[in-house]
Amino acid sequence: MKLGRIAWFEEADFQGAKDRGMEFIELDVNDRAEMFLENVETIRGRSEKYQMPIGAVGRWGSRRICREGICREELELECRLIDAAARLDCGIYITGCNYVEELSYYENCTLAISYFEKLIAHGKEKGVKIATYNCRWDNFVCDPMAFTLIHGHVKDLYIKYDPSHCIYAGGDYLQEARDWAHRFLHVHLKGSLVIGGQRYDDPPAGMDQTDWGAFLAILYAKGYDGNLSIEPHSQNWKGELGEKGIDYTIRYFRNLML
Repeated sequence: MKLGRIAWFEEADFQGAKDRGMEFIELDVNDRAEMFLENVETIRGRSEKYQMPIGAVGRWGSRRICREGICREELELECRLIDAAARLDCGIYITGCNYVEELSYYENCTLAISYFEKLIAHGKEKGVKIATYNCRWDNFVCDPMAFTLIHGHVKDLYIKYDPSHCIYAGGDYLQEARDWAHRFLHVHLKGSLVIGGQRYDDPPAGMDQTDWGAFLAILYAKGYDGNLSIEPHSQNWKGELGEKGIDYTIRYFRNLML
């Protein structure tokens, strides 16, 4: 497995990742898609300068489908993002799919499958694999039912997995890993802390309630050899404390990685 982190493409992001001995940077463009696309050559140059690969490119929270069908503008934009990932020698693109309330679950799944199949076909031309995130941010492709119906049907669709989203939804992340880790393409390391049944904080991974040892044991058992991407996400762990939290997570997972 490889250890890296979510960051951006500033010079300091590449330098900081290199100084910490990380093996990749993940770029989540979200509402900064056009900024990212305008700077692909700059990113490529910095990646080469610091010998820091781009481990994944992703876009969270956008509307891919509507009552009328596929949102063509979003599909075209994501195809451009896949092209950019290929230009950066990045073989992973992460996406999701919103739920349309006016449609049935079956209709939502059918549209999502059609959308993903188009991304997969485009990605194959570029050498980029497509994975869905299990975050709930405008995304319903995030639980065992959706995995069974959608990933069970689309064999070339993979999963970007983050245990915290399952934990906060009241699910069993170890069971999900047992059943679906063979389709995991990218994994996020984000801590989770629940107190009194409520989400309290996202502390540094390793300083939280997730049984990371058991989770990684399942990944090893299922043959996962992909990226482990640190996601600093806490509203409390900021500034100097946040930097110390990242260093802690690095040390913690280096001890778990074989």
